[in-house]
Amino acid sequence: MKNITLTTAVASKTDDHLIIIADADHIEQIAAHLQSSEMDFLRTAYAKEVRSFFFAKPSGCVFVRILKTDKDANTAAEDARLAGAEALKEVLAYKLEQVTLKEYANASRILYFAEGMALAAFQFLKYIDQPEKKAHVLKTIHVAGVEAAQIAELNAVVDGVCHARRLVNEPFSFLTSPQLALEAQELGKKHGFSVEIMGKEKIEALKMGGLLAVNKASKVPPCFIVLEWIPIDPRNDQPVVLVGKGVVYDTGGYSIKPSEGMEYMKCDMGGAAAVLGTFVAAAQNKMPVHLVGLIPVTDNLVSADAIVPGDIIRMASGTTVEVMNTDAEGRLILADALHYAKKYKPELVIDFATLTGAAVRSFGSQAICYMGTASTQIKQTLESSGFRTYERLVEVPLWREYGEDLKSQTADMRNVGGPIAGAITAGKFLEHFTEGYPWLHLDIAGTAFLKTPSGYKTKEGTGAGVRLTYDFLKQQYLK
Repeated sequence: MKNITLTTAVASKTDDHLIIIADADHIEQIAAHLQSSEMDFLRTAYAKEVRSFFFAKPSGCVFVRILKTDKDANTAAEDARLAGAEALKEVLAYKLEQVTLKEYANASRILYFAEGMALAAFQFLKYIDQPEKKAHVLKTIHVAGVEAAQIAELNAVVDGVCHARRLVNEPFSFLTSPQLALEAQELGKKHGFSVEIMGKEKIEALKMGGLLAVNKASKVPPCFIVLEWIPIDPRNDQPVVLVGKGVVYDTGGYSIKPSEGMEYMKCDMGGAAAVLGTFVAAAQNKMPVHLVGLIPVTDNLVSADAIVPGDIIRMASGTTVEVMNTDAEGRLILADALHYAKKYKPELVIDFATLTGAAVRSFGSQAICYMGTASTQIKQTLESSGFRTYERLVEVPLWREYGEDLKSQTADMRNVGGPIAGAITAGKFLEHFTEGYPWLHLDIAGTAFLKTPSGYKTKEGTGAGVRLTYDFLKQQYLK
């Protein structure tokens, strides 16, 4: 879990260990912190394209990072985050508990640098007892020249990302459906948003046939989590509804997955984690946007009671679905949640799901595959937030022709299309249940979980969707 705090640098005693960020135009200003011989060395090395420096001082350490110059502000911001993640490695090697960041650059990139450090510092150590396997922990980053309100906001966003990562990293032996509901309740109590947990009886009363069908194989009942953040003076007339896929473990059911990679199927609640992380960030920062979160939760196992290919189920909307593939379970539980969202008459609904391997094959871990019926303006704002946070998105079409693959001879529709365009036909299935409100579907299958770390994105859960959604809500409602 996150064990690092960002603060404003207010006292000279925090200057013992410095990280100085500069660009090419401001290198000479670093001289205030270095001896003349050290500056001579820095100039010579910089001319040879060295960009990272370390100087030992009697009172501490001085790290210098010369950031790349880039005309594109979003690329420059990402470079700063990545430089922060790299700097953290050296800080940890010297076993420092606190550092102070100072910046000498044309554009203020110190917050992005701090963000990269803080996100890279996340560790999930709950199940590690051997001390030698635990990395040193940096406890505090003091950030000079930045307002306290900006630091507080960044702290909350990092906290939301780290909660999402923690939940994704938890094994199924711990994070069952009831436990995820308990985690949501604890987060709501701590941060000030309401949490309602609906059990199996209520789900049956709501006739959520998709959620109930996927849960049939399990000894653990499903649940339906409803979150709500109501600020004092919301900027939106009707709520924004965030829907997160909460499959706490996915075997694929009778359409069983191959054994290779099945150990990672604990990540199939990455959408639920994204929604919870966004609520943590928004509530901590008292974001003036009315939010509702809907999270259908179950596992997808195999037993004598499980649904099988060819079964027909009736969804909460009344639509009948022929289940052609039991590994296409996420869309079944999301469909019930998307139908339930209609009761709020929402301004916008966004769903998050580790939904398809097709999205991974198309875009890998570099982009979120998205689609939907929301306006061009909303899509443009979302994509701009994607570039700003570097949680980039690629829109794919929802042309009516893709719906042809979902036609069934024995039910209203099938839960899968053909062997091609799988991410699109999955979205087309969901679209059927979204009549009456603008909607976006974010397939985060490629971005929510990494087998190896990448920059400030740590191994396994990445917290994908939290920073993106928080920034989108700010741009859409607070600008």
